[in-house]
Amino acid sequence: MKRFLTFLCALTACIPLCAGGKKDIRNADMTESPAARAEFKAAYRKKIPDGEPVKLSEVWGWVMQGKESELDFDFPLTDIGYFAADIDTYGKLDNIPDRNVLSGFPGRVHLVLVCDSKSLTHFILDPAFGLRDKLIADILAASEPFDGIQVDYELIPGKDSDNFMTFLKLLSAGARKKDKLFSVCVPARVKTISDDTFSYPKIAELSDRVMIMAYDEHWSTSLPGPIASVSWCEKIADYALTVIPPEKLVMGLPFYGRSWANEKTAQGWYFSGINRIIDQYDSDKVEYINDIPTVDIKMDVNVTCWFEDAYSTVQKLRLYTSRGISYAAFWRIGQEDPEIWRWITLLEKEEKEQP
Repeated sequence: MKRFLTFLCALTACIPLCAGGKKDIRNADMTESPAARAEFKAAYRKKIPDGEPVKLSEVWGWVMQGKESELDFDFPLTDIGYFAADIDTYGKLDNIPDRNVLSGFPGRVHLVLVCDSKSLTHFILDPAFGLRDKLIADILAASEPFDGIQVDYELIPGKDSDNFMTFLKLLSAGARKKDKLFSVCVPARVKTISDDTFSYPKIAELSDRVMIMAYDEHWSTSLPGPIASVSWCEKIADYALTVIPPEKLVMGLPFYGRSWANEKTAQGWYFSGINRIIDQYDSDKVEYINDIPTVDIKMDVNVTCWFEDAYSTVQKLRLYTSRGISYAAFWRIGQEDPEIWRWITLLEKEEKEQP
């Protein structure tokens, strides 16, 4: 039991680093160099994959601005999604990554576009507000030093589905004129949804790559569970292959973990609630400091963690390659079990071109 509690404490200590999916990136504020991660020793007995490394044609990794030091140019990556250009209060392109920071990377680097506000997303997509066309022109201008443009707009209001498709059509046409690879991130689906804002077939027609974010099967406010179970990923891949050409399909995998606690301690309280926990935990040592009552309460909190390591990641990669999918992407560089890089190898050009 003591060893288990020690393990839980170790995992809890790393929560700021590894509890971040795309919705939680502001909580992931710790940075480790690739060399430091390579020397990392696990606090548990890890399962080791068997067999040969997984062979992939394209390996994408998202790199965040300000955390470029977590990238090693020797990682087996073909593409980097540089995260990310945002939209400011007035609907203008903002926070554009500096491509020169990654000048040593030999592969392709893509400008990733995000908008973390549903209201702003509505205003930039609806042509009635006069922002869309100027934004597209600014995106195309900002993409000059990049090899591709990637749209990761995840907060699309339902009424803007048609506007979103029109935006993608216009931006895709502009990207192709500039000879830029155009990709779009989409949420996980296991079946066709009527009136889906992220229609796989429609988006596949407009893009060179469709990046399926096959993670967050369980999320920060759900019940505890895996970030991406193998069985869930299998359903996503099998459905995707029925509506997306395999040469455009990129399966996204998580590097991060999440934790759930049975008690929420950092919150606002009613007076009656404070009294309840004081009584519940026998913490009657209330004192007044500068006329304000305060108390320290020792609470028992159970933390459940689900996370990814090299073994779980390899299992999913092998699932995908067994389906003929040879493109994978990882959210995100810096959050990974460093052992994973030993289990990924890039297909040689000759192998790719074989019929």
